[in-house]
Amino acid sequence: MVTPSQTEPPEEQDDRTGKMSFFDHLVELRKRLIHSLVAVGIGLCIGIYFADKAYDFIVRPMHKALRDAKLQDHLVYLTPITPIQLYITVGLYMGIVIACPYVFYQLWLFVAPGLYRHERRAATIFLVSSVLLFLAGMAFGYWVMLPMTLNFLLTITPTSTYGPMLTMDGSLDMILVILLGLGLVFQLPILIFFLSLFGIVTPRFMWNNFRYAVLIIAIIAAVVTPTTDALTMTIFMAPMIVLYLLGIGVSALVVRKKRRVATTAGADAR
Repeated sequence: MVTPSQTEPPEEQDDRTGKMSFFDHLVELRKRLIHSLVAVGIGLCIGIYFADKAYDFIVRPMHKALRDAKLQDHLVYLTPITPIQLYITVGLYMGIVIACPYVFYQLWLFVAPGLYRHERRAATIFLVSSVLLFLAGMAFGYWVMLPMTLNFLLTITPTSTYGPMLTMDGSLDMILVILLGLGLVFQLPILIFFLSLFGIVTPRFMWNNFRYAVLIIAIIAAVVTPTTDALTMTIFMAPMIVLYLLGIGVSALVVRKKRRVATTAGADAR
């Protein structure tokens, strides 16, 4: 118990939410939500303004794949309202992306006062790592996986007999599924971090079962990739194996940290 003549521990001084009532928390949450919604609205306006350029950038791999397959590189739409709907959809995605840093900042302002200093540092590392891995997954999908997938799909059928008539909305949906899916796949080290934190996996367990992990990754690559050649599967498997090895390193750091904390707590108990 801290007496008036004693100073509070530094970690307890950081925790200012203990002095806030439930109503104060609601007021603070309302404030952060309003700021976030305003940011998303501003981002939406900016996104809609640049939606045509953003859409052209997103479907650029599709146009290139059509040209490489000696096909007409234009996409069609089946209803007059489709282009407007697509621009609004792309603008909304862009608005969310543009507003994300500010929204995360508002979330941080709401959560940070209730965290100790070391917890704030860990949360910051987790957030930055998650965003960077997601962007890396989307970049890998856009510049590596998507062109290979589209080239295979457009050359698998005889063009002398059949010809594709690709729609704007269908192409956008397919591209976004691939990009977002790979962005989520690249969150593997984050998943391993939490599994290690709760003691579900350990670095030794992951290393001893590395061969089975490679087998599972190969099965996933065979299911996800539309091609049957070994080169495409290897290109898809390579980053996942690297992520798994990175996850072993992350797990080792987590286990080492837990052991250090346990040793310190045991020494203090004596």
